[in-house]
Amino acid sequence: MTTAPLSWTELEALTDFQADTVNGPTNAQARLRLFGRSESDVRVTLYRDNHAWCPYCQKVWLWLEEKQIPYRIEKVTMFCYGEKESWYKRKVPSGMLPAIELDGRLITESDDILIALERVFGALGQGMEDPTVIPLRRLERLLFRAWCSWLCYPTRSSQQEQRSREKFIEVVGKVEYALASTPGAYFLEEFGTADVIFTPYVERMNASLYYYKGYSLREDNPHLAAWFEAMESRPTYRGTQSDFHTHAHDLPPQMGGCWENGEPQMLINKTRVDNGPWFGLPDVAYPEPENSRQEALYRVIKHRANIIRVNPADDQLFDEALRCALTLMLTGEVCTPPTGSDVALRYLRDRINVPRDLSPYAAKRLREALEKTAALVGDGQGSLIEIKHRRDQDPANFAR
Repeated sequence: MTTAPLSWTELEALTDFQADTVNGPTNAQARLRLFGRSESDVRVTLYRDNHAWCPYCQKVWLWLEEKQIPYRIEKVTMFCYGEKESWYKRKVPSGMLPAIELDGRLITESDDILIALERVFGALGQGMEDPTVIPLRRLERLLFRAWCSWLCYPTRSSQQEQRSREKFIEVVGKVEYALASTPGAYFLEEFGTADVIFTPYVERMNASLYYYKGYSLREDNPHLAAWFEAMESRPTYRGTQSDFHTHAHDLPPQMGGCWENGEPQMLINKTRVDNGPWFGLPDVAYPEPENSRQEALYRVIKHRANIIRVNPADDQLFDEALRCALTLMLTGEVCTPPTGSDVALRYLRDRINVPRDLSPYAAKRLREALEKTAALVGDGQGSLIEIKHRRDQDPANFAR
């Protein structure tokens, strides 16, 4: 037996989620971060991408959050999901991200940005030019190159695929050794700059290799597993952290392609990331917040008009189907959506973006509800996600 979906008014009564984007925990929606201080204390403006896909932006973002430096955020379109804003190209002709303005001075390139910030606000633990950090910076670049060599180039033989895999695992062994050389879980004795440097691409390696190569970086390497656990204990990292589904589909147009190896484990992993179940994936392991469903509901309600507008289905049909999924997510009551809404529900399922839209667990809850509701009426899938660009994520459709 099924019930009728709740109305939007009834759904609104089921969430009291509140988000203080200015002074609260790290979040992707903020335009201003004060950490309890005055707006007159702001000396930094961070220019980062709209969707929190840019790894170099995440590095600077995480550093600012850890240091609690008051700053403003201006969000810019990445090339892969829309046209670069003319005002930004006048400021930064290359259009590259990130950039900051520090006391009115424009600085580009993430490493240069961190060095400049350190000189004004002090280092985060050992700084960028500290003798203990420089070798770790080189190791991070070595790991990056081994990852790219395996992920971003088509292999012409199983032998070539195996060599690329072995080379990456060899470099991971050096990372494991570096982590094992300290008494705690971080790269040095305490959390600091070195961890910030490794964070963006290690997070993306964890996602992409699981999806495209069937290799679980987090599960197969105990010291990296402990490092991930330590990072996830930090609210700053949780606020910038993405999930497997988002990275698996945002990386191809940024990297120039990500190549599947077609192996059995890879195919299993790919199916799970795309279709669920999403709980238990090795992308996030901290305990689920009690308000994850309320967060998902709050964000959908806030942006429901745009969510419905950009969906390819008829607005009225999708409105009802979406309320069916949200009713299931919040109450557990099964609501059969309109015939033909399976494609529309899965279109949204596939385009939930972490952390732009939701935190990881809220995204998992919403994806789960959308999939379960879609399955009641069919197995139709939404349009395939492009691998050469992500114009389906044009920021104009996701105004904050």
